[in-house]
Amino acid sequence: MTDEGALDPWVAEWFEQNPIPPFDDLDPEMLALARGDFGIPPAREIAKVTDREIRGIPVRVYEPERAPTGLVVYFHGGAFCIGSIGLMDNVARELAHATGAAVISVEYRLAPEHPYPAGLDDCETVTRWAVAHASELGTTGDRVVVAGESAGGNLSATVALRLRGDASVALAGQVLIYPVVAGWGERFPSRDEFDGLVINTKSPAVGDAYTGGRDLNDDPCVAPLHAPSLAGLPPAIVVLGGCDPLRDEGRLYAQRLAADGVPVEEMCCAGQPHGFVNFGFPAAAGAFERIGAFVRGVFAGQAS
Repeated sequence: MTDEGALDPWVAEWFEQNPIPPFDDLDPEMLALARGDFGIPPAREIAKVTDREIRGIPVRVYEPERAPTGLVVYFHGGAFCIGSIGLMDNVARELAHATGAAVISVEYRLAPEHPYPAGLDDCETVTRWAVAHASELGTTGDRVVVAGESAGGNLSATVALRLRGDASVALAGQVLIYPVVAGWGERFPSRDEFDGLVINTKSPAVGDAYTGGRDLNDDPCVAPLHAPSLAGLPPAIVVLGGCDPLRDEGRLYAQRLAADGVPVEEMCCAGQPHGFVNFGFPAAAGAFERIGAFVRGVFAGQAS
């Protein structure tokens, strides 16, 4: 497809058969259902999958049969309010397969019960543990990457910001899949053009839930696009959907990373909506292939 903002006909037909109302309902019964420990039946076999806790935080660990290339700490998406390691099991498995790495999928605390910075604190805690204990999973602390999609992309970016400058936790890279990097109420052309396609960026419900009703748009650990500088962050890959409301802010973030001297790759999958990786759409295969090449590359750069 030459027009990245024209919805893929395959996707349009899929949505006709599987309509998905945009998420903005924080009804407790709906939240409970959307946080369940279930998901798409596994299509990717991983040698060893274990549920455990790290510093009291539930995680699911995926280990390959061969020695891992490194370690990916993965934060699932879900607008900071929904999702689980079970619901996003398919994404974690594909990350493990594409990268050859061990993967730690984090069950961080969710809003509105646990507003910012609770979930981010959990993600940072597990990332610090991963670097310090990488040898337990067959790798080294200099081969640790953070990854996530949507809200998880935000958490990956903000964990990287929090750890910047800490020589004891030097991340090898960051994988940002259609990340939310601006304040929820901010407007961009893609937010207006594709609003309501999977997500509703005009509803204040999600933003208010995560921030606890506070105006935190100037806090870089809520809206990393507004960080005064991104210099010194680890190399990044930013994967976007051409028909995603979050496309433009993700692209701006990639441009800002590059301008501040951070090695960055941008991949925009034409015609794809928000969530195409989670849904396992055909375009997801190419995205995972590119992510795998990026992650293997940054790990190889750590070879002594």
